[in-house]
Amino acid sequence: MYLRGKLEMAGVTDVGRKRGHNEDTIAAELALGLAVLADGMGGYKAGEVASALAVNVLVDEVRRGLRYHAASELDDVTGYTRASLLIRDATSRANDSIYQAAQEQPQCQGMGTTLVSVLFYDNRLSVAHVGDSRLYRLRHGDMEQLTVDHSLMQELVDRGFYTPEEARRNVQKNLVTRAVGVDPTVNVDLQEDLVLPGDLYLICSDGLSDLVDDADIHLTLTEHGANLPEAARQLVEQANAKGGTDNISVILVRTLRPFPARRRGLWYAKLLDWFT
Repeated sequence: MYLRGKLEMAGVTDVGRKRGHNEDTIAAELALGLAVLADGMGGYKAGEVASALAVNVLVDEVRRGLRYHAASELDDVTGYTRASLLIRDATSRANDSIYQAAQEQPQCQGMGTTLVSVLFYDNRLSVAHVGDSRLYRLRHGDMEQLTVDHSLMQELVDRGFYTPEEARRNVQKNLVTRAVGVDPTVNVDLQEDLVLPGDLYLICSDGLSDLVDDADIHLTLTEHGANLPEAARQLVEQANAKGGTDNISVILVRTLRPFPARRRGLWYAKLLDWFT
């Protein structure tokens, strides 16, 4: 695929030091330009069922959808690219799958998951986001959180009840206000942005962001960003060194070169589908 040599990806997921099993699931699909992270929640081992369902549905739907649609094509109704609508609709399908499984399996009732999906294409990216897992970008030395947490803590900060520092001390963590699979439908946040060569993107679960502050994340990415597997390992080690109270998942994506889309008709994708 045309993204090879133009993007670099590395991912790691770790059980942490306090949990008996890992309810996070990640996928870094370089051939698709897709990175997905899900942090599951629910009864005994139900969280890992929800997160695995979410990631599997996202990867399958994106792989199928990219065969038939040009990712950068604009939708006349919404103004979003087809790539954005693809990951939005895939998130809704993941919600359907998880919700249905929870209704059919009593041990899984109430399960759900956070979800961050990032699809790279045509020198840009699309993000679909639900919950409090995060996407950061390091560009020209400056780090920015691109997603906004769907959490009680963030709502209280937005309403002016607390500063971010006060909220960290006074509000119970891990209380999400939106998740995939908990309700029959889900509200998905969508974003689109241009990508520059040299950008470094971090997707992480709250097992990292709750324990390692942004300044330390920034420093680690700056010092180790030339070696993505090492940078990912360092971030996980820092979270474990501070207690490892939750599962810890990290995906790093660096843009190496521009990656404009190949301009070819959908007939090619349909022909390809006959032989795959």
